[in-house]
Amino acid sequence: MKNYLKLLNFEVNRFFKLYLTLIGLIIGTQFIGAIVVSKGYMNRTDQVMYKNQLSMSQYLEQYGIFSFQHFIESEWFLIPIFFSIAMLMIYVFFIWYRDWFGKNTFIYRLLMLPTERITIYFAKLTTIMLLVLGLVTMQILLIPIEIQIVKSIIPTDFQSNFDINSLERWDWLYPNTFTEFILYYGVGLIFVAVVFTAILIERSYGLKGIFFAIVYGLLSFGVFIAPILLNGFSSGYFYSLEVFLMELVMSIIILGSAIWIANHLLKYKIRV
Repeated sequence: MKNYLKLLNFEVNRFFKLYLTLIGLIIGTQFIGAIVVSKGYMNRTDQVMYKNQLSMSQYLEQYGIFSFQHFIESEWFLIPIFFSIAMLMIYVFFIWYRDWFGKNTFIYRLLMLPTERITIYFAKLTTIMLLVLGLVTMQILLIPIEIQIVKSIIPTDFQSNFDINSLERWDWLYPNTFTEFILYYGVGLIFVAVVFTAILIERSYGLKGIFFAIVYGLLSFGVFIAPILLNGFSSGYFYSLEVFLMELVMSIIILGSAIWIANHLLKYKIRV
């Protein structure tokens, strides 16, 4: 456990500066965006009311009120989020390949540490999940602040009821219940574990490893969606709970096999 925590701290620190940059980008862009979108709405509102000689009630009747959805569907809100997701997706690969292709082939120093090699795998896997959950938590904390920024610019009569439920379309990213959290981020954990194992397959077998890694990834995906396909082909024969339980079993098999294969490769295939 001590070695695992040391490796985890090491991996987090390696990405920490870029991570702070992503956090700053999200905060800065979204705060500026909340102001720009709100002021833009009020400017357009004033122009339309003046041009068409509309009273406030007439304007609201024709054009409706301002919803916080206007902001979260704007590029000011979306671009920093998707950019951060893209960066973390890239880092899923970079966290391994940097060790092989970086200065002094650092992977060999990691593999020679006096600890089980699978500990390196777990430390990198935990690092990715912590980075993801950190950004999600930060974004949830930002929403109430952004709501207050918008409320301070948009007059009350032009506002709808702003609350965290404005993110209902984003429940895949910000789950509303603990069960949804386990489901969505459990799938994310499995995806990262499969990618990690595919990388180790490629690293273990050279050019042939690329083919083996692709086949392994496709097989894992096929196993994962098998219960859904089975239920579809049987015209919904199974109950939703039964499909869920089958999916749960498949997920455990995929995650367990990914860890087992990774452990085998790290022990017996990857040499220092």
